[in-house]
Amino acid sequence: MSANTPPKAVVLVSGGMDSAVTIAIAREQGYQVHALSVAYGQRHNSELAASERVARMLGAAEHKTVAVDLRRIGGSALTADIDVPLDADGGDAIPVTYVPARNTIMLSIALGWAEVLGARDIWCGVNAVDYSGYPDCRPAFIAAFEALANVATKAGVEGAGLRIHAPLMAMSKADIAREGQRLGVDFSATVSCYQADDDGRACGHCDACRLRAQGFREAGLPDPTRYA
Repeated sequence: MSANTPPKAVVLVSGGMDSAVTIAIAREQGYQVHALSVAYGQRHNSELAASERVARMLGAAEHKTVAVDLRRIGGSALTADIDVPLDADGGDAIPVTYVPARNTIMLSIALGWAEVLGARDIWCGVNAVDYSGYPDCRPAFIAAFEALANVATKAGVEGAGLRIHAPLMAMSKADIAREGQRLGVDFSATVSCYQADDDGRACGHCDACRLRAQGFREAGLPDPTRYA
């Protein structure tokens, strides 16, 4: 790589506000972004359309979508015929919207693509502050996956090593909204709702919608979300 060539990075993009801000941070830090989305059998396709829109809007060099049918194993309100909880406070319990092994699978696909691209860096928008209690959004998971990546791949064993970046890990949703505003992210292009309609309009009542609305409110920013 020449001194004038930006380093490549694979950035996981879901179409929501967190991954949009993650792309923007990676770009600000000088990375050539290769955006990766996973069609895992989620309840709607509008977030995948948002992923493509966000990747293009934020200057990704390319955007790739890989299909993995997690509906074949189910176990989540996002991949099975289980109702998404509405206007509910789940307390400390891991909610039914947790998708078994989802982030492990997504990061594994990103890891494979990073090897092919010759990229050392993988970015994801996981968050351990304002989130739904998912175990694969916690610092211990990210640290463990990075360690795995460096013993399970040719790039890790023979190359310069691989790094997993989770820049939003310690941010609140309000922090993320403010950071996105600073970076010029158009949040109206993003979709966070667990059960958005075909046009990407949000329900306003699921956990993802409530956390997103709370973030804009606490940040003192207008909420650009389109609601059904």
